[in-house]
Amino acid sequence: SPPGLLLLTSFLLHVEEGHASPTRLVCDSRLIQKYIGEAKDMEKKVGQCQALPALGCPAVLPLVNFSLQQWKCKSSESKRREILCDLALLVGAAAGAQGQVTQECGARQLGQLYRHANSFLLLLQTFGWEAGPWEPGCSPHSVEQTHVTSIFLTYRKLVQGKLSFFFHNLAKDLCK
Repeated sequence: SPPGLLLLTSFLLHVEEGHASPTRLVCDSRLIQKYIGEAKDMEKKVGQCQALPALGCPAVLPLVNFSLQQWKCKSSESKRREILCDLALLVGAAAGAQGQVTQECGARQLGQLYRHANSFLLLLQTFGWEAGPWEPGCSPHSVEQTHVTSIFLTYRKLVQGKLSFFFHNLAKDLCK
């Protein structure tokens, strides 16, 4: 879809102009560190927003904690699908929270988180996989939260954990 292509293009340009490619994101470990830093920064900034209300309609968030031992045993494709499920849930939570948070500081941070999470979602959906395109319908383990800050905590944990380890594993094969 054109909006999806626009987001993916802007994400790839954001990665760095000139040499932007999904492979570069995986092979240049400084880039994932940059995204971890941005996730931490967004989490910090939303924590500084004044009087963020509790969400009337709870956000459904993926449980992103994982056992490194179990994670290592999974195939790249199953890791990718799990991360896609987590990201899809996070994007939905951010969109739902955006509709409930009218305070400018919180709404601005939610918009930024939505764009970042959606960009990773689009990137992983379009990355050249043998197994074909991603199909929705997964059901990750989830929890309902009414605090806006928990959306940011979950995103940071996902980027710092599963996504970082996933890119690190892909780099072993792609970046020789």
